[in-house]
Amino acid sequence: MVEFDYVIVGAGSAGCVLADRLSASGQYSVAVLEAGPPDRFIWTRVPLGYGKTFFDKRLNWAFTTESDPGLGNRPDYWPRGKVLGGSSAINAMVWIRGDRLDYEDWARAGNPGWGWADVLPHFRRIEHNQAGADDHRAQGGPVHVADLSDRVHPLAARFVAAAREAGLPPNPDFNGATQEGVGIYQTNTRNGWRVSANHAFLQPATKRRNVTVMTNAHALRITFAGRRASGVEVMHNNARRTITARREVILSAGAIGSPQILQLSGVGPGDLLQRLGIAPVLENPNVGRHLQDHVGINYVYRSRVPTLNQQLGTWPGKLLAGADFVLRGRGPLALSLNQGGGFVRTRPELDRANVQLYFQAISTFAAKSGTRPLTGPDPFPGFAIGLSNCVTTSRGEIMAASPDPFQQPSIRPNSLSTNSDIQDVLDGLHLLRRIAAQPTMAEVIERELAPGPRITSDDAMIDDFRARCGTVYHPSCTCRMGPDAETAVVDAQLRVHGLDGLRVVDASIFPQLISGNTNAPTMMVASKAADMILA
Repeated sequence: MVEFDYVIVGAGSAGCVLADRLSASGQYSVAVLEAGPPDRFIWTRVPLGYGKTFFDKRLNWAFTTESDPGLGNRPDYWPRGKVLGGSSAINAMVWIRGDRLDYEDWARAGNPGWGWADVLPHFRRIEHNQAGADDHRAQGGPVHVADLSDRVHPLAARFVAAAREAGLPPNPDFNGATQEGVGIYQTNTRNGWRVSANHAFLQPATKRRNVTVMTNAHALRITFAGRRASGVEVMHNNARRTITARREVILSAGAIGSPQILQLSGVGPGDLLQRLGIAPVLENPNVGRHLQDHVGINYVYRSRVPTLNQQLGTWPGKLLAGADFVLRGRGPLALSLNQGGGFVRTRPELDRANVQLYFQAISTFAAKSGTRPLTGPDPFPGFAIGLSNCVTTSRGEIMAASPDPFQQPSIRPNSLSTNSDIQDVLDGLHLLRRIAAQPTMAEVIERELAPGPRITSDDAMIDDFRARCGTVYHPSCTCRMGPDAETAVVDAQLRVHGLDGLRVVDASIFPQLISGNTNAPTMMVASKAADMILA
């Protein structure tokens, strides 16, 4: 048995931030337990390399959902990071905070201290914005946020121009005064290389003598002394051991891992615990429920002008792109797949954006199943315009499928199960085609490949969406924050209701899913949680 002041389960976007902040004073000892390996993979550092990590089970949990009625009874593939840095090591790196109204909603739901004015200082604290500091942005933080507007493919700028022709406002900074509008996405990269949570926070922290990182350490369950969390039982290097926490156990295993670990530890819905034969420590029906996620789709076009397909679809092109990246930190490998996009309201009465747009100067229309853009672009010029919903009202759940902690939980997204979600998607699809029809975009489009010109009616468009759409990798809310255990799992201090010495700090605590990508908000949550814990 080994003792530390704080034991953090998961070295992802939240766990890395916590390890850095909790250890900074040197006063407390911190252990970080990560089920995956150290980050020694070149493709986790190359931005477009996430195409190589998408199915790599060495550093990816590679979850599969249950068949989802909202997706035409298809299962969906959910990659999540299983490596130091977590999903921040394998995601698309779009740096988005979410709409300020999202956080006002968090506070109004009974979570004091989580309004926009409360969270903004933490967003500023963690970033170093390449464009400089102002009332909204900051410099000096560990995460370098790059402006790539002068490096993206020319078609990305053409997409932004066409969106403006369609009546959408421009926005040079989605993390500035307002989120609404169209523009070029910023990414957490520096000199062309990915800046994951591991590189920004955990690696500096490991230089301190009071930080211990255990990789290949799969958390089995939380141990309790009565109602107080006392430690974590892990399988580390094929040996079962218990890591004891003198002060707190902190779950940062993500929206899938955190509820599963709680359930396997006896904290969760009573009927589930009984069915699995797990002795209850505390029954709470909310653990694993209220799952929210964004779903998205691409409309794919054959282009009249060259796209990244020509650069990345041949070995000479790949070699040139690799040389450009290694020698100058530039070129397509230094960029996110999603170069342009934005946040739009499809109906004027809405108070915030309900659709997020994405532009990709690459296509995989004819690609074999199991490939990603870096490895299998189309042999002809093509690009894609995509969308996902922002404010989802569909709710799913994540439940342990077995008392075996090595068996993935049952993931039931329940996608597109409300009329409002379907309407948002339909509005977005019509907008997407309206952008493609603008003169600036239409002149480079040879034809629409997917879904194709025969799909025109509302019913046909929704049927196509259900048949082809999938997660955009933002699962959240499965250990949601709220004022009481009747409706939530953790309180506004992120302490598990009814238990001592146990917090959850990751995207699972979101009271509702934010409007946009979730990596930056997860780091913000960890930064704010560290202040609470240290206080």
